[in-house]
Amino acid sequence: MRYVSRIEPGHRIFRWDLDKTYLRTEFDTVRDLLRTALEPPARKRTVPGAAAILREIRATGPAGVYILSGSPEQMRKRLEQKLLLDGIQWDGFTLKPVVKKLTRGHFRFLKDQVAYKLGALLESRASVDPFTVEILFGDDAEADAFVYSLYAEVVAGRANEEVLLRVLAETGAYEEDVKRILEFARSITHAEAVERIFIHLDRVRPADSFVELGSRVCPFYNYLQPALVLVEDGVFTAQAALRVGAAILQERGMSPEALGASFDDLARRGFVGKKTALALLEARDTDLTSARVKKAMSDLFRDLELKLRRLPDAVPSGTSEIDFASLYGRDHALARAAKARVVRRRRR
Repeated sequence: MRYVSRIEPGHRIFRWDLDKTYLRTEFDTVRDLLRTALEPPARKRTVPGAAAILREIRATGPAGVYILSGSPEQMRKRLEQKLLLDGIQWDGFTLKPVVKKLTRGHFRFLKDQVAYKLGALLESRASVDPFTVEILFGDDAEADAFVYSLYAEVVAGRANEEVLLRVLAETGAYEEDVKRILEFARSITHAEAVERIFIHLDRVRPADSFVELGSRVCPFYNYLQPALVLVEDGVFTAQAALRVGAAILQERGMSPEALGASFDDLARRGFVGKKTALALLEARDTDLTSARVKKAMSDLFRDLELKLRRLPDAVPSGTSEIDFASLYGRDHALARAAKARVVRRRRR
């Protein structure tokens, strides 16, 4: 797949999940679900750096920021209030119509994220300019990487109706949802639309467990990492990435030593190279206010200077053919195993 490194900002949209991508939400048990539903907006916790990177995204002048969450529609007011408290602006906000589905006896819909999110993504795509490109953010708690990648291949025209039918059969999607997804898939204009998929490793699922989905998918441990990749992709300035890093440090979301480690991890996995390092070094005079942050950043700059010669001039891009029908079962099993580890750890 060819990535577009330069495009008018008004022709790029960003799509965001909420739980475990923006909000530090627990929903592994019934008690977690009840607490999350009743928690007032001011007490909901934001993943460190998430609000900062969303504000930097808005500053690029995108065609839109669209939120797609698996939280029930009944939580809309609380979630919107939380986003407003954080100074976040959005252009579309889709929540799961749980009650509507339950009244029809569609109980499997409660756990099915694939049909729900894929249908919502395709419906939204059908209403945007076909020249619009997209960057998507999700997490590893559910099936975001799988759904986003399938969506990207449907929009590109490489995943046909046969593929969709096989995947939806695997997920146990209801007939009316299958019909709706196929209708939207037929209505869209095919394009290489999805530039990048970022997956927050909330479950600390191994980053290499997503390798079958190709280099378009970038798993990350903290929000400085997607900010750096966006510099490499020509979407962010280095100053924007440094502001995101500073925000995470100020929110105590990572240690100062993790700045350099975050860059090294991305370089090792082939997501950033010399281009990003040089851009960061050129932006070293960015005003970051806090003395603690400035000290951490100066250590990062010194580290980059030492490693600059060994960094690649270009990073690889592209994705191979994906067998979504067979991949779904393996991906689902990995997600369930990660959830089980979290539940066991919390019970100790």
